[in-house]
Amino acid sequence: MADDASSTPDDRPLAPGGSDAVGAGGEGRPVVGTAAGTAYLVHPDAGPGPGVLVLSSWRGLNASTKATADALADAGFTALAPDLFGAVPADDAAGQLLLAEQDPNAAAAIVLSSVVALRAHSSNPDAPVGVVGFSSGGSWGLWVATRNPDSVGAVVTYYGEQKIDFSSLAAPVLGHFAEFDDLCTVDDRVEMQAHLLLLEKAVDVHEYPGTWHFFAEDDEPSEVAAEAAELAWERTVEFLRAHVGATADEVE
Repeated sequence: MADDASSTPDDRPLAPGGSDAVGAGGEGRPVVGTAAGTAYLVHPDAGPGPGVLVLSSWRGLNASTKATADALADAGFTALAPDLFGAVPADDAAGQLLLAEQDPNAAAAIVLSSVVALRAHSSNPDAPVGVVGFSSGGSWGLWVATRNPDSVGAVVTYYGEQKIDFSSLAAPVLGHFAEFDDLCTVDDRVEMQAHLLLLEKAVDVHEYPGTWHFFAEDDEPSEVAAEAAELAWERTVEFLRAHVGATADEVE
């Protein structure tokens, strides 16, 4: 991972009403307040790269979400993770309550304006961005790619699905799913995959044996979960490089 001291803070203007602040996100990474709300923005050391939006699960803008953004920057992408909940829950029970109380219209506005803000801070503001979402964040990623097909060039969903009309979806979809999951069941994801395939959309789905929901976010994962998360991440970076940009040769 790139050293925090050498990470590149953004010096271009934010969305109207925005301002830069350093330190609130921890480890010296830039934290950006945009019209969408608080977000965590990080560039590759070499400067802005293709944009990738990181949408968290109900665990919020926590260390795991920020680490995902940092890892994307290390892979050559400019990553932005908005704060979808306004809090980091103490545990998953509290997170589930946060999700239940979330105003979907407000969350949708944050996701939509975050795409706009991210494009403005990426290496090519005219290019579509990628989206990586976890659980409910994966559902939001699928939604925004369908809602704004010209703005999203690739979607990665970790154990998140959607039951919407995907007719307008243009981005390819990569899905990572757990073998054992009461929150995103086999029936849920099979139904979504079938819907996408019937519409002749590009979709690639992987199931990781022996894993449970949140396998890619656990602070102390089992050996099986850690191996699955590593493989899923390798597939994610390869997929984003193929569809959004940031080749390995560009990362020093």
